[in-house]
Amino acid sequence: MDIPSLQGRVSAEEWQLRCDLAAAYRLVALHGWSDLVFTHISARLPGPEHQFLINPYGMMFEEITASSLIRVDQDGNKLQDSPFPVNPAGFTIHSAVHAARDDARCVLHTHTRAGVAVAAQKCGILPISQQSTFVLASLAYHDYEGVAFRAEEKPRLQADLGRKHFLCLRNHGLLTVGQSVADAFLNMYLFETTCQIQISAQAGGALHQVPQAILDGVMESIRVQTGGAGGQFVWPALLRKLDRVDTSYRT
Repeated sequence: MDIPSLQGRVSAEEWQLRCDLAAAYRLVALHGWSDLVFTHISARLPGPEHQFLINPYGMMFEEITASSLIRVDQDGNKLQDSPFPVNPAGFTIHSAVHAARDDARCVLHTHTRAGVAVAAQKCGILPISQQSTFVLASLAYHDYEGVAFRAEEKPRLQADLGRKHFLCLRNHGLLTVGQSVADAFLNMYLFETTCQIQISAQAGGALHQVPQAILDGVMESIRVQTGGAGGQFVWPALLRKLDRVDTSYRT
């Protein structure tokens, strides 16, 4: 679909955010984490208005471009012309998180097979891999209440998430937050990898768990691993990888 470019018609800061968010959609598709058109990544726009960008409901993730992303307000009203609607369930979850967390500049939600499989397990995330130790350092759970389009679920979701960065939506999927698109994406990479490892490990023998003493010191390990840069440490390399495949997300 031919969507007019917004480059030069929005601020340079907004355009950069649009490019980063569109890149995240393409990277999710590239990693095989998308669920047709049924999950979302949102990013808060700068300013006090509590507006954010979200995908046009009906476009595949590999089709998303910087200009196709839809600006919405906290009530879900579209603030720009688009031939696509905004998914009510996607808006409910993402707006709830953005409203409760000023630091949640980006919210990323998936329905992957491994993620839903672990979300359906009573044990939740097990401390059986290095990746899982990073997730467990900031993990919360939210019980399934059906398709998330009811506003009354928002306070419970917000309370369950608290100040954590990883949210396991029971029987539903995975959600991560970050101070940037890069942070949210790296968090999801760790979350998804944790779930894939857990499902694979459970198909084998008895599991060996990471000692609690190591879990207690993992936050310092995270800081050292990325030199304190978080997702930004790997983001330029991810963009180079994406650019070798397709640069149209930048349009």
